[in-house]
Amino acid sequence: MRERISHALSQDADEETLRDALKRQPDNVDAAIPLARALLARKSPGEALEVLDTVLLAAPGNLRALNAKGVVLDQEGRHHEAQALYRQALATEPANPMLLNNLRLSLAVEGKAESGNASLQTQTDGRHALVRSK
Repeated sequence: MRERISHALSQDADEETLRDALKRQPDNVDAAIPLARALLARKSPGEALEVLDTVLLAAPGNLRALNAKGVVLDQEGRHHEAQALYRQALATEPANPMLLNNLRLSLAVEGKAESGNASLQTQTDGRHALVRSK
């Protein structure tokens, strides 16, 4: 029990630190992405999207922020919106493997989601990935 409380408190402190960093530097993608991940882990995708939208206002076209927002949208089943963001980012950097992979996965999941066998899962390293269910 103590361990869970300690973990929750440190997570809140981490989120607070990241929020403070974003207040000081609104285009800080290095703070925004881990904060968005933490918010997703707490099942707060709306807040994660707000964080990423704020960064994109300060740094329009930032590839990492566009990709991160696309992942959140995919997780929420908003594949068309996610794909538009991946394509927007790919217009700037057409050979970016991360963006190409996420666009392909989003397209695949969109097709598979209709049949009920696709989902977005968290990988062991904390990143989100679109995967097919078995």
